[in-house]
Amino acid sequence: MLWFAAETVVTCGVLILLLVVHQLWWTNQQARAEAGERVAVLEREWDISPPEAGGSSGASGTSGDAVGTSPAPEEPAPAAGSSASPPARPSSGGAKPSPAPARTPSGETFAVLRIPRIGLTVPVAQGISKSKVLDKGYVGHYPGTAAPGRVGNVALAGHRNTHGEPFRYVNRLRKGDEITLRTREGTFTYRVDQILPVTSPRDTGVIQPVPRSIVKPSYGYSKAGSYLTLTTCTPEFTSRYRLIVWATLRR
Repeated sequence: MLWFAAETVVTCGVLILLLVVHQLWWTNQQARAEAGERVAVLEREWDISPPEAGGSSGASGTSGDAVGTSPAPEEPAPAAGSSASPPARPSSGGAKPSPAPARTPSGETFAVLRIPRIGLTVPVAQGISKSKVLDKGYVGHYPGTAAPGRVGNVALAGHRNTHGEPFRYVNRLRKGDEITLRTREGTFTYRVDQILPVTSPRDTGVIQPVPRSIVKPSYGYSKAGSYLTLTTCTPEFTSRYRLIVWATLRR
């Protein structure tokens, strides 16, 4: 009986270890490989085909892209306990941003995000579904928020840990760091100018068209502009709070 109990304990320990390895290592390898392939496919398509009719050039010093409308009730934010649960989707008040990329269904990639400071290159997909977007190692675009290069707030969410963890090191970003978003229509360059280290998962103000924290109102903006918001969980390996990085379109 004692021998059987010892074997059971060892077996359970091995299974737990394998589960940890799967979550912390294997999911990252899978997601990074898939995300890398998707970036290559997107950029290869853009390099051999012209922008779609209706695309416009931005005023950022590089060419530009489109924006988001009222929130679509297509998918809930990831549940509490997820390592990348973004803040809840905002109500549709305030200034109305331009429509999000036309004909972009949930889960479809439409942009490539690059952050040189942390060596990140990752595809951006429409929506914040875990299964369709975040767990694939992609960064998710909040439905109803602006598209790259337009007036409004391009709000993005990404995992901090596991499944590619694209936003693992966004805490290392500093004021003045550049972030680019490339789409079929062009490349838009944003510059980091505010960081909110900790806020509530329900701080919906951070992804409004004119982003301002409703938990810590000293963080955010007071007038319309072209903004980029990155959201992820903090501290690492928890989903208790959110870390927010804001950037503005370079003129």
